[in-house]
Amino acid sequence: MSISAGELKKKGVSIIQTKLDKMNEETITVKGKDAFVVMNMEHYNYLRECELEIALQQAKKEYEQGHFVKESVETHLQRIANEL
Repeated sequence: MSISAGELKKKGVSIIQTKLDKMNEETITVKGKDAFVVMNMEHYNYLRECELEIALQQAKKEYEQGHFVKESVETHLQRIANEL
């Protein structure tokens, strides 16, 4: 179930709270199309932790495969400047 923009305009934040008491997240629709997702902070923080864990695993995998550069700070800064 989603919240329409019109419903949100009429009922305000209380409609979000009512929906989030039952679910971790809720979709807000605009003109009948999904436009936004709202969620409680606990669920948001959980998802951020999941993203960070995946990023850490990817970085470890790349390191183990030798996909890294070992260089001085000066060389690193110059390489970044050249890539811009």
